[in-house]
Amino acid sequence: MVDPIRNPYAPGAGQRPPELAGRDEQLAAFDVVLERVARGRPERSLVLTGLRGVGKTVLLNALRSAAVRKGWGTGKLEARPDQSLRRPLSGALHQAVRELAHPSPDEVDHVLGVIRSFAERDAGADAKLKDRWSPGITTPAVRGRADSGDIEIDLVELLTDVGGLAADKGLGIAVFVDEMQDLDATDVSALCAACHELSQSGLPVIVVGAGLPHLPAVLSASKSYSERLFTYQRIDRLGRDAADRALAAPAAEEEASYDDDALAAMYDATGGYPYFIQAYGKAVWDLAPRTPITAEDVAVAAPEAERELAVGFFGSRFERATPGERDYLRAMADAAEGTDGVDPVGAVATADVALVLGKKPQSLSPARDSLLKKGLIYSGERGRIAFTVPHFGRYLRSQG
Repeated sequence: MVDPIRNPYAPGAGQRPPELAGRDEQLAAFDVVLERVARGRPERSLVLTGLRGVGKTVLLNALRSAAVRKGWGTGKLEARPDQSLRRPLSGALHQAVRELAHPSPDEVDHVLGVIRSFAERDAGADAKLKDRWSPGITTPAVRGRADSGDIEIDLVELLTDVGGLAADKGLGIAVFVDEMQDLDATDVSALCAACHELSQSGLPVIVVGAGLPHLPAVLSASKSYSERLFTYQRIDRLGRDAADRALAAPAAEEEASYDDDALAAMYDATGGYPYFIQAYGKAVWDLAPRTPITAEDVAVAAPEAERELAVGFFGSRFERATPGERDYLRAMADAAEGTDGVDPVGAVATADVALVLGKKPQSLSPARDSLLKKGLIYSGERGRIAFTVPHFGRYLRSQG
């Protein structure tokens, strides 16, 4: 019997799978970036884009681990709507400076003071406690540095000082930004401008962002030169070989295997999406009576996997929508019916959604804009929208 205690699969938000299959190209390319930047060679920052469930956060964490192994200072933040960049970025850079372990306490204290100055700039004397800076930096704020109030000027000064510490050691600083599309427009513009300035000065600082498919458009709308500022990598579902490896390698570690028909059935069921692979892998393992796991085992476990996805992946997102927004999502699903096989995100024209609902497109703008802000849908091109979650339309239609 396959032992459920030894189940190797890990369906979870941002949780690293036991086998990070299909991302070797991105990991190898990032190693080159790290070496080039540390040696003072020109290199662009990096942006990863893709749907929910393709493993962007997992890859972002893997890239960060690669930087740590090289001795770099690293920090990570998750952007949120309506949240200023100052405090989360300050926390990330504080961690990066600690990881860098610069040998001069005086220089480190100066940079920590600049970080504190940057973070406290928007917190006045009467600011609430939750808005005050309390990261454990005991060094006094350095007044007159990174505290002008102009986020673009302050970011350049902040990253210049932090980058100088890294340059002293022949290393670098990497800032990892998850959900990058949720940054405020002013912060996006400032971050792009700072990256542009730093790339010209040759300081060893890079930004690695991850976000939804429309992130390049967000950056381009902010600064036209962002197309040349970042290297864009689209993270997609896995091909058949990589998906097979994601299932078979962890199983082999636990002295189990899949037969060929089972692997084919798993790919048909999951579409190669990493989160789905982990969810189906866990369900099939728990219910399979023996090894090798067969296509029949996959068929038996499929309803359990679908229930898990319905609650933890699809349902949790649907519940975030208001009743009006849910109507809009269902209308999107109805308008896209029949396209799941070739278009897992159900891209449709906004006019078609209005037609399904029997309303004027203008009257639906508030619902659409709110869903865009919540990250449940995105607009890849003018007049068209799509789900950020693969097969979300199929899920909605199955709910009746």
